[in-house]
Amino acid sequence: MKHAAAWLMALALSITSISAGESKMNAEQTDVLDLINSMTSAFEAKDFESVMATYEPHVTIMFEPGKATTDKTAIIKAFEEFASVDPRFTYSGHEVIVQGDIALHIAPWAMTGVLPDGQNIEQSGLSVAVARRQEDGSWKMVIDNPHGSRLLQN
Repeated sequence: MKHAAAWLMALALSITSISAGESKMNAEQTDVLDLINSMTSAFEAKDFESVMATYEPHVTIMFEPGKATTDKTAIIKAFEEFASVDPRFTYSGHEVIVQGDIALHIAPWAMTGVLPDGQNIEQSGLSVAVARRQEDGSWKMVIDNPHGSRLLQN
């Protein structure tokens, strides 16, 4: 039991060092967060070319819970349709874990928008995204799931 406690303490310390909160992020973590912020800003500006530039060519995006989309044409169409509600996003925090050339970004989000009939809408969820460092040192997303919280719902 004594060894298990030591192992758990070592694990906790190692997780803390690689999954620092937003205020304690290292340069790699900040670069991944910049990628997420760039994508969000481009999407809110309806700049779909810049949105797509934040993803690798063979990205998987979950526009609907449990339904992966990989087709670039379908991805752009989904972004365009979703942008019609003029969404505005806020995040209540970010966690970025980097291991080598792979990064995991986790963030609770809230979105407000306006439907075509003028009705206000609000949604929220948990974004889970996987990014990969590119040969030039930049980061691009390879998996994007804004519906990570669906597994917590009964």
